[in-house]
Amino acid sequence: MISEDTVVQYERDGAVCVRGLFSQAWLELLAAGLERNLAEPGPHAKTYTEAGRPGFFFGDYCNWQRIPEYRQFAFASPAADLAAAVMRSTKVNFFHEHVLVKEPRTEDRTPWHHDQPYWVVDGNQVCSIWLPLDPVPQDVCVEFIKGSHRWGKWFTPKRFADHDDHPSREGETIPDIDGNRHEYDMLRWALEPGDCIVFHALTVHGAPGNSSATNRRRAIATRWTGDDARFTRREGFMSPPFEEVTLPPGEAMDSPTFPVVRS
Repeated sequence: MISEDTVVQYERDGAVCVRGLFSQAWLELLAAGLERNLAEPGPHAKTYTEAGRPGFFFGDYCNWQRIPEYRQFAFASPAADLAAAVMRSTKVNFFHEHVLVKEPRTEDRTPWHHDQPYWVVDGNQVCSIWLPLDPVPQDVCVEFIKGSHRWGKWFTPKRFADHDDHPSREGETIPDIDGNRHEYDMLRWALEPGDCIVFHALTVHGAPGNSSATNRRRAIATRWTGDDARFTRREGFMSPPFEEVTLPPGEAMDSPTFPVVRS
């Protein structure tokens, strides 16, 4: 599926672009699911664009059990095999999906953050596959700080709406990255439909708005865990909260909420 060089790049940089892995049929399936999701938002849906501002920034997650297109993608597409390859894992659990839509002329930025402090999982084998459904010019793409997953840092989760820290007893405030961009080695790519970005759960990333007057930026990030992943509960804010999960902290993720899809 992917070369050893690609896996090594993921391990070294914390993010890697994989070209042309997903067929048009998979993209059309996800697009149908996403439109269903927009028409019928789930309980975690958020609109981050304030009333009166241009564009529309929408997010939602954990809808795969009610949206069949998401479920089919998680269990049958090449995504789980890709996650297994980059994580060098013999087992892959589907963690959840996260829909992120920025319509034309959306000015809202996605704040700099890394994902794992939000999540109910510990371990090194935790990754995301960010799959756009539209062409993404480089200046609209998510940006990743090369090697930041190896900083040994734990940053407090950020609120997407106002970019303030969530209440938490864990971690430190993320530094002012936009004010000191010259200090960081940034990764971002121009993407065509079928391309994706795989990144580690501790890789620091953020995203600009969508300045296009006509083009949407629809993306679905699927989240995956591997052999060493263990369920946890954190002090303070968690997203998704997974309040229904009864796994004891320290247990493997295997459960109906986090099904094993490759073994």
